Amino acid sequence: MLVVTGCSSNTDSVFYTSTSNSGYSTTTTSTSSGTSTSLTTQSEENIARVPWDYKIVEGSVGDLINSDMTVLPDYQLLPNDDNYATGEQIWLLQFMDAEMVTDDKQRNEIRLSAWRTIKSYKTKEKAEEDMSNLKIAVTTEVDMIGVYKTEFKGETRNFAVVELPSGHRIKQPIDDKRFTDFEKKKKVNVQLEEIHDFADYDLAYAKFRGWAK
Repeated sequence: MLVVTGCSSNTDSVFYTSTSNSGYSTTTTSTSSGTSTSLTTQSEENIARVPWDYKIVEGSVGDLINSDMTVLPDYQLLPNDDNYATGEQIWLLQFMDAEMVTDDKQRNEIRLSAWRTIKSYKTKEKAEEDMSNLKIAVTTEVDMIGVYKTEFKGETRNFAVVELPSGHRIKQPIDDKRFTDFEKKKKVNVQLEEIHDFADYDLAYAKFRGWAK
């Protein structure tokens, strides 16, 4: 189990869920007699914040401030746990989270955060070792919600909708062969990438990375 430490301002778990009202919509229905009925409804959004990605970048140590240091090029303040000197070259683990917004029609919107540095390393190899535990490729079975076709300007496209372990539904383009194969299936095998929370390793978000045999 990986525990990333050393930056108290960045070690809170990123996971949260909330529900918000996104506004009102009005639907007007006309009848043959000429009368109309208007129905106003309030739409609701479910918002979940999840870990989205990690990357490793090369940086250097800037000013030393008490027990902390600024790291370049972003001038972010980190604890100087390894007693680095100003100007020393280091490797930085950076993190991005995402807000997954799902409306009452199961449509998803992804809002990505900026990259932020969460830990420093003396060597790239040590940084890669930590990141390999935070981003893990897995093959698993997920629910097949269904398949459908669309047509535009004479071109037909096929799509499959699956439900990820997080409960989010995604659609992916598929070819004719997969459309026929998936049409009657309730479960399919997929390749996922588990992105683990650096503050609570047991929490992870699975991203779709392809179909599996």
